Amino acid sequence: MSVSVQIKRLPHALGLSLPRYITEQSSGMDLAAAIQHDIALAPGERAVVPTGLTVALPDGYEFQIRPRSGLAIKRGLTVINAPGTVDADYRGEIQVGLINLGQETIVIKRGQRIAQMVLSKTWKAAWQEVASLPDTPRGRGGLGHTGTS
Repeated sequence: MSVSVQIKRLPHALGLSLPRYITEQSSGMDLAAAIQHDIALAPGERAVVPTGLTVALPDGYEFQIRPRSGLAIKRGLTVINAPGTVDADYRGEIQVGLINLGQETIVIKRGQRIAQMVLSKTWKAAWQEVASLPDTPRGRGGLGHTGTS
């Protein structure tokens, strides 16, 4: 199934590829850095990296911006607010907040694939305020309550 999404390339993204699915069953499309000069991120540093793209999503959808697994695992480069959200009514440039959690400086170059974007259906919550909630076997068990193994 596909969903039609309007996309506009901004002037600083000219010459860069539009996001695309790399394989037939990929769920995410890679986003490229639409920068004019390299960005060097030292360990612990953050940067907002432009993609040069704006979109018009249909109502009821969002794009989730996620780390690229290879960059995150091998280099420590990740999306700081993962997953970032592009709402259906947002018309500004898609930008990616990156952080270097690795131990070496990472240089981001123009056109480098820096994150992936996944189209997701959204739902609106309809609150139903109640005096109490039904019990479950987990109950109020919170973070780490099931152990580490």
